[in-house]
Amino acid sequence: MTRALLGRRYVIGGLSVAAMLITFGITLVTNASQLLGAIMYAPWVMLIGVDIGVAAGLTAGIAGGVLWLLGTHADAVHPTTSQSAARFAVLCVLGLGSAFVGDLLRTSESRRATTVARQRALIDATVDGICLTDVDGNILILNEPLMRMATDLGMPGEGTATEQLLSIADKLADPERYVQRMREIADSPGEATTDEFELQGTGRVFRGYTSPVNDRKGRPLGRIWTLREVTADKELERMRDAFVATVSHELRTPLTSISGFIEMLQDEEHGIGDNGRTYLEVIRRSADRLHQLVEDLLLVAQIEAHRVDLRREPVDLAKVVERAVEAVRPAASEKHVRVQIDGGDVPTILGDERRIMQVLDNLLSNAVKFSGDGGSVRVEVKGDGASASIAVADTGIGIPADEQGHVFSRFYRARAASDLAVPGTGLGLAITRALVDQHGGTIELESREGEGTRVTVTLPVA
Repeated sequence: MTRALLGRRYVIGGLSVAAMLITFGITLVTNASQLLGAIMYAPWVMLIGVDIGVAAGLTAGIAGGVLWLLGTHADAVHPTTSQSAARFAVLCVLGLGSAFVGDLLRTSESRRATTVARQRALIDATVDGICLTDVDGNILILNEPLMRMATDLGMPGEGTATEQLLSIADKLADPERYVQRMREIADSPGEATTDEFELQGTGRVFRGYTSPVNDRKGRPLGRIWTLREVTADKELERMRDAFVATVSHELRTPLTSISGFIEMLQDEEHGIGDNGRTYLEVIRRSADRLHQLVEDLLLVAQIEAHRVDLRREPVDLAKVVERAVEAVRPAASEKHVRVQIDGGDVPTILGDERRIMQVLDNLLSNAVKFSGDGGSVRVEVKGDGASASIAVADTGIGIPADEQGHVFSRFYRARAASDLAVPGTGLGLAITRALVDQHGGTIELESREGEGTRVTVTLPVA
């Protein structure tokens, strides 16, 4: 209560005014005005100036001088005019100076309080629970979301961060692994960590992040902890897995039957007439497109779940490019698009030949689809001692500048593709980039609307 009272403005100033009057009374009783001088009022003048402000500080200085003069006259002491002026000046300067200092302190404190309030509002507005601990694990700062999570999880309000986390071990689906991880985190204060744990019975899943905090010289100051509930994300993953299983079973099975019957009909196409053969070709193409869509959806799901395993082996990139170009020539011939290879000595790379072939198929099919009749597609293959690159350049419709940042997103289709009814799902480039990334390579796109597009894939050599 005393601290709160003294922390309020004007309280110190009021007490100082009372102290000035008490000091004046003491000097009158003891006849000590000449002995102590005007300096005895200086502390109260300064406190009044610091606490109340400039006007009060100046007034306190003048009042201190007046009280000193009254005291000296009561003691039958008559200072000269210059002596009186000097003491008045000193007290006024003290009052004004302390007032300016007080204003600066209050301004600084106000700014600090505003900054602290904004920082508090910022961390309290986040979805994640956040706290900062010192090097011993004692909690220094924590935000409102973490308080709510801690209460919801039944954590005690006392102890270090590790002790509070260990207190809920028996509520988790795998308490032994959880306890082991908490002790490892406590024993490794300089390492960043990421962990997940699930509450038994409820299915709620939380993901925790920790990271060391150091000063500018690299000395440890503590650790920041972040806790996020990812139950919804995990549920989406389960739904995605269920969707993939449904697609795999409900679509691939009938597609296999359709493809089988198409092959049977092709063996007897001499008896179904010209119209029948035309219809059969339409069915075959539609089945192939649907089969490719199913395969792309499954592959996207596998990529997102990090379940695509590469069979890494030495790959002759030049031969793979030749096979990919030969595979796309029939589609190019239908549109009278010329496809050529410009290649030199290409080093052997280490990768999954089937996936690299898939990357090239996507790039070449896009280049042919988006090239007009009579256009051209050029494939450049080159390499050096560290990497090999494949560039696929077309003379097609190109991509507007404002759309180029989205072409590698899943299901994204450029406006021109939709306007011209170019077939596709918007998955090809997303899959291509993911496969290139898994090979440790890079993919770059350059395009000008109405002139064409160039996509360059760079892969590390074996």
